[in-house]
Amino acid sequence: MRGLWEHFKLTLLLNLRSRQALVYGYLVPVFFLVAFGSIFRGENPPLLRELGQLLTITVLGGACFGMPTAMVAERERGVWRRYRLLPAATGTLVISTMAARYLIVLSAAVMQVILARLMYGMPMPEHPLGIIVGFTCVTLAFLGMGLVIAMLAENVPAVQALGQAIFLPMIMIGGVGVPLWTLPAWARHVAAFLPGKYAVSALQACATSGGLAGEGFDVAALLVIGAGALLAGAKMFRWDAHEKVMRGKRGWGLLAVLVWASVGVAAELTGRALAIPGEQPQATGVLTTTLTNFGTGEPFEGITRDQIESLKYDDLPWDDGTVTPVAKGIDKLPPEQKQRAEQIRQQLEDWRPGKNPSVTRRVLNLLDAASVADIQKDPYEGVFAYLVFEKLKRDVPKEELEKVLTWLILHPEDEKAIRAVPELGVDGESPAEEMPDRVRIYSLKLVGRLDEKLPATK
Repeated sequence: MRGLWEHFKLTLLLNLRSRQALVYGYLVPVFFLVAFGSIFRGENPPLLRELGQLLTITVLGGACFGMPTAMVAERERGVWRRYRLLPAATGTLVISTMAARYLIVLSAAVMQVILARLMYGMPMPEHPLGIIVGFTCVTLAFLGMGLVIAMLAENVPAVQALGQAIFLPMIMIGGVGVPLWTLPAWARHVAAFLPGKYAVSALQACATSGGLAGEGFDVAALLVIGAGALLAGAKMFRWDAHEKVMRGKRGWGLLAVLVWASVGVAAELTGRALAIPGEQPQATGVLTTTLTNFGTGEPFEGITRDQIESLKYDDLPWDDGTVTPVAKGIDKLPPEQKQRAEQIRQQLEDWRPGKNPSVTRRVLNLLDAASVADIQKDPYEGVFAYLVFEKLKRDVPKEELEKVLTWLILHPEDEKAIRAVPELGVDGESPAEEMPDRVRIYSLKLVGRLDEKLPATK
């Protein structure tokens, strides 16, 4: 233990003397914080919905660039060759190295959160303890990847090349730099094979959702990826810059890749490949269904015309009542009310959940917004419903929209329902138990309008 502690302190000192390690550990996270802040500072609350991405970038910079850069530089200077002469196990030296890097990455994350709060007014995460646990799992996975990079790289420039080969795909299509909800379905299938998706999902759940309780798959994926990478890195470990990775040992590098692949396959089998952080996965149950729906993955595909025709509209509340009202239009509203209606229209156009690449989720999110306005008795609840209906009819083809609405009528329960929409100017949070019934009613009212089966006042 004394040897571990002494090496831990020495590793910290050496890392703090490395300019490259400090750049990747501290400067890169600040750069991305400013970039994200410039883009998302207008959100309410600012940056909290991007915290999972920001923290993942921090870990990536410190674990996949900072640690292997420092280790390879030390190996080139003969530092690790001298470590080999110490009366300490290899595992002890590696553990203390990773513990020191974890402390550096953690301090960078704390710095990032503090700066986000001071510069942009970002509130604190909803589950601070959960985010620490999730951050530890993410760091473990990426430190394992960093160890593999350090063992494969012959020199510091090679570290940069290997690191970029991992960093850039996760930034561009892995849900780390570009949010998953903006990516096409094929990119989200690819992201399922990259650990960045699970890192962002686990961290974001602690920032804005229900914590790690519903993120068991993501946490397990990170732990499996980390364990596989650590084992591969340990098997390929080398002390000297002149020591080559033997051909037999290079096969261990494939272990990390195979673990990534197994996690991706599991995500496909369970329907999590198309899931967006903060949303429920749409389980398919079998691989054939997943492959058949590749590129869509939508649950409404099985809805038939007979199911749509069999819908009943007898028990619907009237449009001019107090429950699920729908305005007849906005053109004849008084000027001050029409101004607010136009504001709602623009807010719905700009609303991120209303742009979700999943058609099912997009429709459900917009119906959630109308439902919240109704439950909270917003003065413009009928206008909300009317504008949501008009937006859906405009954005989603009729045949597809009918299927989505029918599927929602048959499956109105949603554990991830949007129950508050302050960004749309509606105050209050709606009870979870009231949301499914409102969604079902609004879905019936809209599909009835599409099929011209409802009178004008219902």
